[in-house]
Amino acid sequence: MLRLLIPLLLVLSVAYVAVSIYSRQRRRAKLIAHWRRKGLTGDREAFVRRGLAQYDRSFRRRLILAIYAVPLGLIAIIVYYTNFT
Repeated sequence: MLRLLIPLLLVLSVAYVAVSIYSRQRRRAKLIAHWRRKGLTGDREAFVRRGLAQYDRSFRRRLILAIYAVPLGLIAIIVYYTNFT
């Protein structure tokens, strides 16, 4: 089972990092677009930093952890079902 679980964790880790980077870049682009659309003045980088800090604490950011939870949870359910029912 470990021979299958270790590669799965590696694939899930790569997927998590890729989705996390993609999501963060999308949020950054949206913040910059918002800055331009509203015609805001001041320090744009500070505005983007504050927006990304809010994003880091958001539920959406934590939802990306489902990349680990869903497959591992399904495997646990399947193992339980096949062994104990």
